Amino acid sequence: MSKNAKKSDKPASGGYKQSLHHLQVELVKLQRHLIKNDLQILILFEGRDAAGKDGVIKRITQHLSPRETRVVALGKPSDRDRHSWYFQRYVPHLPSTQEMVLMNRSWYNRAGVERVMGYASDDQVRDFMKSVLPFEHMLVEDGIQVFKYYLDISKEEQKRRLKDRRIDPLKQWKISPIDKVAIKHWGDYSAARNEMFERTHNEITPWYVVRADDKKRARLNVIRHLMSLVDCPDKDEHAAKPDPEIVFAYDERQLKNGAIAR
Repeated sequence: MSKNAKKSDKPASGGYKQSLHHLQVELVKLQRHLIKNDLQILILFEGRDAAGKDGVIKRITQHLSPRETRVVALGKPSDRDRHSWYFQRYVPHLPSTQEMVLMNRSWYNRAGVERVMGYASDDQVRDFMKSVLPFEHMLVEDGIQVFKYYLDISKEEQKRRLKDRRIDPLKQWKISPIDKVAIKHWGDYSAARNEMFERTHNEITPWYVVRADDKKRARLNVIRHLMSLVDCPDKDEHAAKPDPEIVFAYDERQLKNGAIAR
């Protein structure tokens, strides 16, 4: 795997807009299959600030039925949340049959933002690491398909995107106090991410890493990868082949060879 994936506004499969349209048609097929067979799909999106989670989620959901598609982006936990079982605030948002739920950040906040910013104690993080896989495996055993994506960007690209947020009036709604210290805590986030991967990557609910410096390639390949994971008889098998340099299952060797930003 090359250290830096090639950037292009026109992916090899054709122009970006044409490729996206074709893949969104495939997603509609997937949703019909999901509804017909009473399936439940839960997709977790994690990543650094400005990694492109909003953009990927928007392209996935853009032409899907809103009745069977939900995007969950929970805000700051309430006092009641802080005094409840950690996963309790997420449980009401889990998919029922015929639904696809996409979480823009998830319970892995505890392993990332909450840990780095000091919102969670060492004991709380330790408890989370012990309980998260049994919780996810319980969901899978109950019939929910759980997919976990981590959008990975370089430090230089994060700097550029955060600066763009500050000067673009259409993106200023994205600015948060955490953004302002994201670069300062780059190393802390890297260490937290690495331990999260080490402790929570597994065969049942593995982590998939998305190299997201190139937004367009990231969006197309997440959709392709998602299509490859779901057994849908009507899907275009060729369209369901992601670029292995853009989306790949986590392996600790990637932390050393440059495939994952340090």
